[in-house]
Amino acid sequence: MPRKPREGKFKLKTHKATAKRFGITGSGKIMRTKGGKAHLRRKSSRRVKALFAEMIPVKGRGIIKRIRRLAPHMKP
Repeated sequence: MPRKPREGKFKLKTHKATAKRFGITGSGKIMRTKGGKAHLRRKSSRRVKALFAEMIPVKGRGIIKRIRRLAPHMKP
């Protein structure tokens, strides 16, 4: 039995590591978590550790463009 011809172009696949690291707000801003949260935090103050929990907006047009290309189906 012959295969059915594919319609349109190829499928876009999401880069899973990018999708896990970044999020999109309702207004379309890309947010990221801070690095350095894994270990060696005993010496840090409570305030510094609390600041690690915040998400901050991504700056830089090139980086934003790359994130959108790697995770095209990322939803707010």
